[in-house]
Amino acid sequence: MTTENPESLFDGYRLGAAWDEMLGAPHEPRTPYKAVFHTLSSIQGATLKERADILARSYLDQGVTFDYAGEERPFPLDAVPRVISAHEWQTVESGVAQRVTALETFLDDIYSREGEIPRAVHEGIVPWRLIASSSHYHRAVMGIRPPNGVRVHVAGVDLIRDEQGTFRVLEDNVRVPSGVSYVIANRRAMANVFPEAFATMRIRPVHDYPRMLLAALRAAAPDGASDPTVVVLTPGVFNSAYFEHALLARMMGVELVEGRDLVCVGGQVRMRTTTGDKPVDVIYRRVDDDFIDPVHFRGDSVLGVAGLVSAMRAGRVTVANAVGNGVADDKLIYSYLPDLIRFYLDEDPILPNVDTYRCADGGDALQHVLDHLDEMVVKPVDGSGGKGLVVGPKADGATLDTLRRTLEADPRGWIAQPVVQLSTVPTFIDGSLAPRHVDLRPFAVNDGEGVRVLPGGLTRVALPEGELVVNSSQGGGSKDTWVLSDRRAALPPTAGPADNREVVVMSAPTASLEDSMRAQQQQQQQARRAGPPAGPPAGPDAASGGDASC
Repeated sequence: MTTENPESLFDGYRLGAAWDEMLGAPHEPRTPYKAVFHTLSSIQGATLKERADILARSYLDQGVTFDYAGEERPFPLDAVPRVISAHEWQTVESGVAQRVTALETFLDDIYSREGEIPRAVHEGIVPWRLIASSSHYHRAVMGIRPPNGVRVHVAGVDLIRDEQGTFRVLEDNVRVPSGVSYVIANRRAMANVFPEAFATMRIRPVHDYPRMLLAALRAAAPDGASDPTVVVLTPGVFNSAYFEHALLARMMGVELVEGRDLVCVGGQVRMRTTTGDKPVDVIYRRVDDDFIDPVHFRGDSVLGVAGLVSAMRAGRVTVANAVGNGVADDKLIYSYLPDLIRFYLDEDPILPNVDTYRCADGGDALQHVLDHLDEMVVKPVDGSGGKGLVVGPKADGATLDTLRRTLEADPRGWIAQPVVQLSTVPTFIDGSLAPRHVDLRPFAVNDGEGVRVLPGGLTRVALPEGELVVNSSQGGGSKDTWVLSDRRAALPPTAGPADNREVVVMSAPTASLEDSMRAQQQQQQQARRAGPPAGPPAGPDAASGGDASC
């Protein structure tokens, strides 16, 4: 029997229809949360507020802020962590690895078999017209085979938990998923403010990510590169994810470059330095496909490198993630992933999709969506950051009428899903705890030998009551994600929280973790033409699909 504190933070905590990850019943914590619940039940709101204020000041002092409704605010890191048990994480880890493996095989199938019909198309798993009509399918890279066969070096798979607590995949991000810098920064901030938790709980560390990423990038180097030169290609300081680019480059110990720092000579990419040009073997690019090479894509781009695709085709440089991966992010292709997993891997999906209606199928599927628009979430297949998304139950009649006409005119551009009540986690709101909806983005790294999933990921939380959209542009924030170890023995001293307590100094993120990359990069080009920036660089928010995948 749990003894309730008369002034408990949980007084007034109301469980709803959504799966609450901490509480199975009022004042009855689920097993992974027992220690956290006990701690929160034994303190008063003023104490937790003091620690929350320290977190906010820490981020504000470091410049980790974002603009919301014209006001500069510290990026909201909630003081209550999200906890995932070792058993639950095993399902997430194996499911994400399985999904990345299937996506990798799919991309190889459609890009490497030049002049041949992809196997998945030949066997009737995915219609060719859906692949060819995707705005992110690029014939310019057809036939290019990466040196170690990896196209998805980094993946971010967005997960939710439904009303039964089942993890489901909401969308895939295999272009350039962003947000891992928040995972690192959140952990370090929480370890500084709540050191006792890391001393008493077996929380798996996340600080190894830069090393994982660098090892994967070096493994992807062209044949003959015994000591590969790796660089991070950024659009520049105007990009909203610039602080993440700088952070990862610094933590990996590699150069952060812009397009103007690179040049293709004789089919080889070289980096301009003060001591002369230096060959580059691997480019971890944070520039969208449309801007990566003005020879093959947007001719007015000043962000990429002219001739880069030709150097890739010649096998002289590796670009990570591979150009053309965006076809696998298409939300219509997403709906075929369970079938692709069965086809390519001969396995049942470990993580199910959210039920999805393909408007492109026409007939009964489209008609069902049109008849139930006020009950569904309707999404553009290439949208990001919630752009274009319509939540039927919250939309007015005029919006639904416009959406109906849009679906009838362009069914290929849309999917529909039932409204899912995302799981909730207690969140510190106005001096007490209240349930708020969350999602999770685990990050996976593929080095060609296997897929490793960072134990944690970015948990985003919708702070307004009842809100299901977790973007920071909608007033959302984040939580530190604690994955518990199943090891019974104490962690060795070198693996303890000390490494996690380092303070990271970063620039500020802008409005949304899901802003469109294309818009960001167009703004970057305009800013270049206008002259140097007038103030400090903005930090990131991201979206599903370029460096906009947070």
